[in-house]
Amino acid sequence: MAKQPGGDAVLRGTVGKPKEQGNPRERRAVVDLHLHTTESDGRLTPQQLVELVARQGLRVVAITDHDTTEGLGPAWEAAHAYPHLTVLPGIELSTDIPGNEVHILGYFIDHQDPGLQAMLEQFRDSRVGRAKEMVRRLGSLGIAVEWQRVQEIAGHRAIGRPHIAQAMVEKGYISRPQEAFEKYLGRNGLAYAERRKQTPEEAVQLVVQVGGVPVLAHPAHLNDLDRVIGELQAAGLQGMEVYYAEYPPETIQRLEKTARRRGLVPCGGSDYHAFGTPGEALPGEMGPPLEVVDRLRSLRRLESGVGITRPLAPPGPSP
Repeated sequence: MAKQPGGDAVLRGTVGKPKEQGNPRERRAVVDLHLHTTESDGRLTPQQLVELVARQGLRVVAITDHDTTEGLGPAWEAAHAYPHLTVLPGIELSTDIPGNEVHILGYFIDHQDPGLQAMLEQFRDSRVGRAKEMVRRLGSLGIAVEWQRVQEIAGHRAIGRPHIAQAMVEKGYISRPQEAFEKYLGRNGLAYAERRKQTPEEAVQLVVQVGGVPVLAHPAHLNDLDRVIGELQAAGLQGMEVYYAEYPPETIQRLEKTARRRGLVPCGGSDYHAFGTPGEALPGEMGPPLEVVDRLRSLRRLESGVGITRPLAPPGPSP
């Protein structure tokens, strides 16, 4: 029986350490530590996502919605139907450095921490103000997107750029959401607007403060990566994404070497949103070895349990 957060629910047991050699794309992943739901900018509800990853044969996954942990409860409830599946609590925090954006993932966080939730609420509120400003800027460019429709698309979730992009698709201004980011809503887009963010160091420290393990997300695009990693390690960084679905084998190999050299846990996953865009990787098409979960567990700062917890065993046939 899977246990809910709190009490003595602790991730116990030893993760098997199968030998992983060769091109990581030639093996089927059983771990995916980067997934999004409708609670942020994904298209599947937490329940639908859990059903999908279970069908894909995954053993351990993390829900890492942007600036919210609201998807964790529904995901844990849904995971009760799949005894072979463990869902870890996670989050993805957006931060800024001069001329670029850095995302920090947090695993094994105490998602009920009041200070964390207060901070996340501030981030979500700032998303609303930014979204309104982007809609205004789009209007000045002759792209009439109704704010009411953006709110309807977002529903109860935190409003974000993907909801504006979907409204643009509906009005026929673009054919797919990615086009909105490429021309209008991306960092250098014509309608881009800033929102309240924190520095990468502050995000790392926040994850540490709530008992979690901070990991640098999709780092290959960063200039002077070694310098960035050094600064973040000083703040408490413990891992970096290596096995990322959009990366070719040569990039993964380069990041593997960097992770080993810097003593960081090599994480990764599909960064799945269910956008339906051409070439979007499904959960299970890329991810780290199962032993990575054990390394993350050993680094977590919480002694009490978090999330659905089951003993982890070497990969085998799913029940």
